[in-house]
Parts: sequence; structure tokens; C-alpha cells
Amino acid sequence: MAPSTVVLVTGVNKGIGRGLIEQYLSRPNHTVIGSVRDSKAPAAQELKSLPTAEGSKLVLVSIESTSPTDPQQAVKDIEASGIDHVDVVIANAGYSPTPAPPDVVDIQDLIDSLQINTVAPVRLFQAVKPLLEKSSSPKWVSVSSAAASIANLEVHNAAFVGAYGISKAGQDWFTVAVHSGNKNIIAFAIHPGLVQTEMGNAGARSMGMEQAPNTIEESATKTIDLIEKATRETTSGKFINVIDGSEFPW
Repeated sequence: MAPSTVVLVTGVNKGIGRGLIEQYLSRPNHTVIGSVRDSKAPAAQELKSLPTAEGSKLVLVSIESTSPTDPQQAVKDIEASGIDHVDVVIANAGYSPTPAPPDVVDIQDLIDSLQINTVAPVRLFQAVKPLLEKSSSPKWVSVSSAAASIANLEVHNAAFVGAYGISKAGQDWFTVAVHSGNKNIIAFAIHPGLVQTEMGNAGARSMGMEQAPNTIEESATKTIDLIEKATRETTSGKFINVIDGSEFPW
């Protein structure tokens, strides 16, 4: 039997996260760890019925993004299930409040966005790093957004998503720091496209579109392809648009 690739994806109950685990489970010899707010909830348990290829399986763990203790407990649960390393971590769980520019943004929305989009990935990395370091080719992937590119803020007309943009830019800084401070880890951020999720469609409508242009399947497939090809030399420390492969400036 071929060795299993171990992938951890956060926020898998719906949207891009669910699309990613569906794709990974359809590939042979993948151990897919999916985080949800409550792994015992009926909606989470339904994920266990997803089709799996030969040698692949799904392991669910509970991580509530604002919890200071859930990531460490999730790692204990992962190890208790017999998993001794993680090859890929995709920090996908995110939050986008009602769009508002910085001069009128609701401060609680900003605090919530920072907790979920910036602080939670740091907690996750701190908890999972020992398992990542046991991989022969560890990869950390932050699901970011074009709205987080400071250099392209005016190009993307992104000032209207103040809380989301600020918090995702913070996540991006952290991603580059992971790349810079861990020479053995391939760490990069991705823009998954403007995807047909609740969050993506809401964003598209705010820009005058009927719905987001990219399907979940397209985004997930291209994300996984990018991750599989990623190296320290070609990808790490960068911000990549998975839809067309282009690089965004920070």
C-alpha cells in the first residue's frame, strides 16, 4: 500500500472547505482531517458519508475559531487516532461581516474578523507545527483573498470590505513570517477565486454581479493542483491566484 498523504483542512462543513475535502477524499491514499465547530453535530456527521477512494478516510475534529484551546485539543485527538504527522495544512475557515469602509466599519465586526481570520490561524499553526515538522515536505496554505492585497487595494476597489481586508492582510503577514522563519516549511497564501459560496456570492452581489464566477469544484481542484506542485523555490512566501496561476503583490 502506498503511504498516505495527511491533509488538515479547517472549516469543512460547507463552501470551499467542503469542496477541498471532497476532492482529497476522491483521491487514493489520503487521510483527510477536517475541522468543524462541533464534530458531533448532525451536519458534521453527514460528512462521514462522503465518497472515499481506496486507502482514503476522513477524520473530524472540533475547532471553534475563537477558542484558545480547541487547536491544541484537536492535535491531541489527531494523535489519539494514530496520526503521527501532517503533510498539508489549509487554513480555510474564515469570516466576512457586512462590508463597510474603515471610516464606518463596526468595531465589533473588526474584532471578530481579526479573531477568526488572523488570530485563529496563528493558534492553529502553533498547535500543529510539531506534526507538520514530522512531514518530509510540510506545507502551510492560508486561504486569503484578493481584498487583502495592500498593493492592489485600489485596483480591486477593496476599501469597502474594511474588517475583512484588514484581518486577511494580517493573516498574509503571518503567512510570510511562517515562510521566513521556517526554512523546512512551504508556506504561501492563495486567492481561491470569487467562489460560489455564501460569502463569495454576497461579495459578488455587492460588486453588481448576479453571482460569483468561480465554482467550488473549480477552485478546489486548482487549489489542490497548486499545493501538490508547490516548492520552497517556486511557491513559498508568495500570494497566488489559483484560478489563473498569477501572483498577487502583498
